[in-house]
Amino acid sequence: MALVVAALASLIPSFGAGVHSLSAGIIISSMQTLLRNAMIVDATAPEPRPGNVLVEDGMIRDVDAKRPSGECETIDVAGRTVMPGLIDCHVHVVASLMDIAANAQLPAATAVLRSVPILKGMLERGFTTVRDLGGAPYALAEAIAQGLAVGPRLFVCGKALSKTGGHSDARPRNDTHDANRWAGNFGALGRIADGVDEVRRACREMLREGASFIKVMANGGVASPTDPVHWFGYSVEELKAAVEEARDAHTYVAAHLYTAEGIVRAVECGVKTLEHCNRVDAGAARLAAEAGCVAVPTLVTYEALAEDGPGLGLPAASVEKIESVRKAGLESLAILRDAGVTMAFGTDLLGPTHVRQSEEFRIRAQVLGAREILASATLVGAELVGMEGRLGVVAEGAIADLLVVEGSPLEDIAVLAEPRKNLRMVMKEGVVQYRAGV
Repeated sequence: MALVVAALASLIPSFGAGVHSLSAGIIISSMQTLLRNAMIVDATAPEPRPGNVLVEDGMIRDVDAKRPSGECETIDVAGRTVMPGLIDCHVHVVASLMDIAANAQLPAATAVLRSVPILKGMLERGFTTVRDLGGAPYALAEAIAQGLAVGPRLFVCGKALSKTGGHSDARPRNDTHDANRWAGNFGALGRIADGVDEVRRACREMLREGASFIKVMANGGVASPTDPVHWFGYSVEELKAAVEEARDAHTYVAAHLYTAEGIVRAVECGVKTLEHCNRVDAGAARLAAEAGCVAVPTLVTYEALAEDGPGLGLPAASVEKIESVRKAGLESLAILRDAGVTMAFGTDLLGPTHVRQSEEFRIRAQVLGAREILASATLVGAELVGMEGRLGVVAEGAIADLLVVEGSPLEDIAVLAEPRKNLRMVMKEGVVQYRAGV
């Protein structure tokens, strides 16, 4: 991992203290910043509310400030929306290529450097926190926290786990070499673990290396070549072993899932977050709701895979599998909503399609209400990364991850689908990371 840190260290901006280089210019931060004349929006309230948001030492100190004490930079947002930074709960920040096998084989330095613009792009789209569902090491999260790279706050699971021939097995059918020969590479999204003992060991290794949670592949997938979507990814015993290891470490298991049968098996084994869920049915959704599970739909990735994948190197075997899950996506949102399943915001994009991240808002708006979608990308996400009350809200004592936006997401969530048009400022921990027009 020394190579990772060394490569990222070379990207430290050579500016003075408190100065940040941005695509929109150079922004100078101060100890106190006042966002004046704001319309405050978060999912805790049904309507925008006027206020003046005072930020100090990376925290929100007041949401109705009258007269700040000491030196203070004042930014008049002129009635625009001030809202919490967004949280994407399903990303792969090291996936710079659409072909996940090719991505796993990238030289480490190349893979590291290709992840840097992906991270920066997410932050400049307003995502101040992301949960990586396979690939990113803890060292990358540390590098961002230390200022060695510009990007969202990063929570990682390490490498996603699957059985031989499952969704983390990127080998074509004629490849009989060791399935884990690339698993230690920076660009690998997953690793193979077969049987209860191997699953336990793999979970313990990921947790030791800094994983915040465990990710398992509990159904087949689109981007992998040899596993039909309907396959079960792991046996009941293997899933229970992963859940037990996660619980012993006071965390949870996230599972890649599509089918109702796979979802039922995972819920009964104690899995906490259900990723994708495109082919859920009413019965599986009710069971998930009763168990307090959180679903993380990722509909935009199937649009991207279908429209852009063939031209970006997505293997033919993967292209053939897209429609089996793509068509069921919108219906799955309605099924999950009607059953009362809590939903987080996710995207799951690969390669050059990361730029489509914000389109997920517009897709969900075809089925769900604006406040529900906003909550998925703020309040629910904060809970999944263990920072409830500290992220996802505009409130005194919360971390100052804030956006300035044209329009109100409570009235039209689609304003968040066009960040280049509507996003005016991104603040992370009280430091302005992007600013245009305010």
